[in-house]
Amino acid sequence: MAAERGTAAEALVGQVVLPGDLLLLPAHYDEDAEGERLRLSAGTAPQGRLLCGPGLRRSGAGLLVTKCGLLRHRPGGGGAYWVDSQQKRYVPVKGDHVIGIVTAKAGDVFRLDVGGSEPASLSYLAFEGATKRNRPNVQVGDLIYGQFVVANKDMEPEMVCIDSSGRSSGMGIIGQDGFLFKVSLGLIRKLLAPKCEIIQELSQLYPFELVLGMNGRIWVKAKTVQQTLIIVNILEACEYMTAEQRKQALAKLSGN
Repeated sequence: MAAERGTAAEALVGQVVLPGDLLLLPAHYDEDAEGERLRLSAGTAPQGRLLCGPGLRRSGAGLLVTKCGLLRHRPGGGGAYWVDSQQKRYVPVKGDHVIGIVTAKAGDVFRLDVGGSEPASLSYLAFEGATKRNRPNVQVGDLIYGQFVVANKDMEPEMVCIDSSGRSSGMGIIGQDGFLFKVSLGLIRKLLAPKCEIIQELSQLYPFELVLGMNGRIWVKAKTVQQTLIIVNILEACEYMTAEQRKQALAKLSGN
């Protein structure tokens, strides 16, 4: 069994892994003092850290698989390993940018549905320029794009709409118009990749606004309702389409 003796991680990249499988790392990887990340030894070049991504957990000399999916690896520096799955249930992770729906006001704190097992909290002071006198105009039902600063199994997730410099950096209340829908977490990661072909091809079809949340939620707004719905349908379908099928569908819509 792979879970008993382990298999070299490099040999399984791009293949299906199952919960309980043990992925062995080369001997030059060593545990970091915090136990959460792995680093290269001093005698290895270049220096860097090996990151343990979603679906994996550190276990002795290797990584233990916790989710079913395809094993992925990103080289460069220390590199990173993660499991690419079609998971739809979101588990809050510190640093993730998500789209939340305001469900209640509780004193100075807003409660948001972020798709996790429990709601997240958002202080009224966690907005750019917010003070006790100048409070943000947030109502129940509003969509909020923010970032997790606290997210672990023992504490309630906490969101903010400012970066480390106190700037909004695009975070805050999302406009009233537009369309919100949900996709798999795997598709979100694909859309958030640098120079994503899907986004580049759609931008040539219609001008539109797009907000992507790591919790699988997408907000989109085009000039007309019809254009908005067309973009929504393409984004939902592209998860199951090849690149060629997607290009053919876009060519029909553009009239080419």
